Parts: sequence; C-alpha cells; structure tokens
Amino acid sequence: MGLLDGKVAFITGAARAQGRSHAVRLAAEGADIIAVDICAEAAPVGYATATVDDLEETARLVEKEGASVIVRVADVREQVSLDAAVAAGVQAFGGLDVVVANAGISTWDRFWEMPDDKWQAMIDINLTGVWRTFKAAAPTMIAQGRGGSMIAIASVAGIKSLPGQAHYSAAKHGVVGLTKTAAIELGEYGIRVNSIHPWGVQSPMVDDPSVAAVLGAHPDYIKSFGSILPSPQPADPSDISDAVVYLASNMSRCVTGIQLPVDMGATVV
Repeated sequence: MGLLDGKVAFITGAARAQGRSHAVRLAAEGADIIAVDICAEAAPVGYATATVDDLEETARLVEKEGASVIVRVADVREQVSLDAAVAAGVQAFGGLDVVVANAGISTWDRFWEMPDDKWQAMIDINLTGVWRTFKAAAPTMIAQGRGGSMIAIASVAGIKSLPGQAHYSAAKHGVVGLTKTAAIELGEYGIRVNSIHPWGVQSPMVDDPSVAAVLGAHPDYIKSFGSILPSPQPADPSDISDAVVYLASNMSRCVTGIQLPVDMGATVV
C-alpha cells in the first residue's frame, strides 16, 4: 500500500533533477503521473537544459515503479499546452489529485544591470508559470469533488531575499502570495495549497558559472547565503521529494497555506 494509491499527479519541469525525483517518488507511492517539461532552453541560462530524452527517461523510471505515465512537451508560459496535458491525463487516468508546480529557471545579475528580457523571463516562468499550472488544474479538481493537493516548489528566496537574484527573489516571493490566496479560494473544495522552499539542490543549475562570477565580484553577498546545518549542501532532490510526498498525501490533511522550508536552516540566519 502506497500513500498515494489510486491518485493522479501532474508535475511540471519533470524531465530531470527535482521534477524527475518528484515524479518517481510519487509513482513509488502509487500515483499515476502526468509529466511535462519544455525540453529546451526556455530562456538564456548558464547551464545545460533538459531534453526530450530526459523526459522519456523520467517516464521509464516512473513505469519501473509500476505506475502509468503520460508525458507532454509543454511550456508553462502557454496555457493551452498545460490545459491539454491535464485533459489528456484526466482522460487516461480518470481524474487529478496532486499538482506539483516545479518548473523554473535560475539566472544571476544585479537588478539595475539586468536586461529587461532577463527580468521578464524569470517572472513569466517562475511566477506566472505556477499560476498557469494551478489554473490548468483547478477546474478539474473542483468539478470532481474529491479534494486534492497543490504544491509550488518555491525557494529560500521566497522567504528571504538574495543578492544577485532580485528577479528570482521577486518571483518566489510572488509564489508565496499566490499560494496563500489559492489556499483560501480552494479551501471550500477541500483542495490544499502549500509551497516548499529548498536551499541549494543538486541539479545542473549549480553548474552555472555566473554564480561564482557574481559572488566573486561581490564577496559581501556571501553572508546572505548561510545556513545552520553544515551538510548536505547542496541537498539531494530526494530530500525535497520527501516534503512533496508529505504535502501530497493525507499525512498533511490538516495543512494548507504554509511555506515549508527544506533549507538546512537558511531562513533562520
């Protein structure tokens, strides 16, 4: 018996790293999976982006856990693509119970030196993309009348602001506001909405050379990046998936509207 037997989960940014980990972990707990990813460079970034092969590998790993899976190449900036992915999954699996809005990008710059398109891409993907993901799922989850759980993968930067990432911090703080409002509006339907706030997580994003460039040029910024626990740094995606399972399952049936840090104490210092 899994914690999510008979459930259906919709996950964005599912091709690799955290998204893949969440998909495989929820599948191991019994959920069928709707996995989407853009499988391309959504905006100029300093690290390698996911591919169609990556998304297909996620599907293979989900099926290895005994779950069924539908994969779609979709951009979280395009509502029609997300709506179509949800519709295909609901038709195949008979409903929708869990949403994990995980897709996002990371770039670095000081706010006054940041090009307009860099700012806009971050807001469009990391904030508006969460809104579009929730928007794609909400009508179905309301209509079927069986409650459910929506989860936004935010960041420590959604709780405390970080230098060199004004656009990222603004987007992730915005996700907190969206999550809280969604929790209020969906509460009457038994749908819980929460956000998870990781610190550094092992992924291709940590290989971005602009991180070292910004912090090297402005060493005073480093004091903003402390944590209490000395390890692991960065965390493994599975550490975040543990929190996803908690919020997706009935273990958190009394929990909504919260910001759950998985951050080694980074938001305390």
